[in-house]
Amino acid sequence: MRFRSLSDLERQKPKEVILATLPQEISITPYAKEKAFKISELVREIHDESYEWYGFTLADKDNPELITDIGLPRNAQNLQEYATIGPEGIAEYHDSLAGDTVINGWIHSHGALHYMHFSHTDEENHATVLDFVTARLRETVAKKEIPIQDLRLLVKDEFEEEDLEQGSVSLITDAVVSESILMETIYGGFSYSIVIGDEGWHEQEIHYKERGAISGHSHVSKKSADLVLIDNGRSLTQADINVLSEEVEEKIQPNTNPPTEIIERM
Repeated sequence: MRFRSLSDLERQKPKEVILATLPQEISITPYAKEKAFKISELVREIHDESYEWYGFTLADKDNPELITDIGLPRNAQNLQEYATIGPEGIAEYHDSLAGDTVINGWIHSHGALHYMHFSHTDEENHATVLDFVTARLRETVAKKEIPIQDLRLLVKDEFEEEDLEQGSVSLITDAVVSESILMETIYGGFSYSIVIGDEGWHEQEIHYKERGAISGHSHVSKKSADLVLIDNGRSLTQADINVLSEEVEEKIQPNTNPPTEIIERM
């Protein structure tokens, strides 16, 4: 047998049906964006220095794609060039939120640093936040064929035990079936990541995670994304700033003598 080209030997691509799409840009209210930069300003005013800090981007449970607020948890420790997030801290802050509010990502500041990009430490934080967020905010995004080599189709009550020894997978039906395609549900989720600087710059990414319900296969990806302002009518008032000042004083904890292992990672 002759083949016209090597492409004739390629295995057919598994069938996939897209059922939903995840966000391709980051929607945020003017209130939330202004609040993020206000936190950095208050850090400098209250603690007499520019430090990295981190918080969580928050959304309404009914509209998880729109950032409506910035949540400031108690930071473990704040340095001029380092901030890290642990899963326990995310869970603790999540439990303090109202039932109709969800975490859809995280935000942090590089302070006065001129490094206007995500760092290696940030990449570790991305993974931690992504796992937490997608475990709670996931949806069915596709149905995808699971390719099975040597599938054996058997009829209930009409096969012998020896028949189960053949084939890599046996599918038992109540009627004769000549052909079968197994489609698994693909669950998907996203997490926003934003980094800002004291000079007003910002950079952002969306991180994605997909997982097959049957195969358990996971796929993680990311993309740079635009920040799109969606006005919901809320503005940052002086009363809001007063409350935020108290939070910054309480929850930002400058550390001028960090442990050796942290210095080595910076």
